[in-house]
Amino acid sequence: MGSFPIFATNRLMLRKIEENDLEDIYRGLSNPEVIKYYGIHYDSLPETLKQLQWFKALEENKTGIWWAICDKNDGHFIGAIGFNNLSNQHKKIEIGFWLLPKFWGKGLIHEAAEVICNYAFDDLGINRIEAFVESENNNSKKALAKLLFEYEGTMKSCEIKNGKFISLAIYAKLNHRTSVSRKTT
Repeated sequence: MGSFPIFATNRLMLRKIEENDLEDIYRGLSNPEVIKYYGIHYDSLPETLKQLQWFKALEENKTGIWWAICDKNDGHFIGAIGFNNLSNQHKKIEIGFWLLPKFWGKGLIHEAAEVICNYAFDDLGINRIEAFVESENNNSKKALAKLLFEYEGTMKSCEIKNGKFISLAIYAKLNHRTSVSRKTT
């Protein structure tokens, strides 16, 4: 994936997640509103170090990349967005995102996701960006629809969270600018 790309939009700066983001990441991933439909939560600041290690491992293993979403004007941390589960063989990757609640409903995920989806398609040569969303997470489903991700179906009762089965809605956005090379004989 090369050097770490930094992006600026009208309102946002997307930059590498750093160790000094630990408290902000903890603030988000310990917040009951944020983690209600998120697969990860942390109960302490030291425990949240695992998340920073995960971000670093994605980069080192070239299996993903995550950004801190920051206010372009003052640099304040707003949330995180990124990719994981890269499959070079199948040219696909999974997107994930979260925001601190006071920034919800302002179109910030749309603004950030447009930039990184273009990066995945144009610079990484990705053909398919996938999203797996808990079926009850209507806000994320609406955000993906606005980004022109297509709903592909639901995996029913496919995971256990908090002692209960949950279903995951599958969304995908395809890169219509690429095609697979075919060998001719």
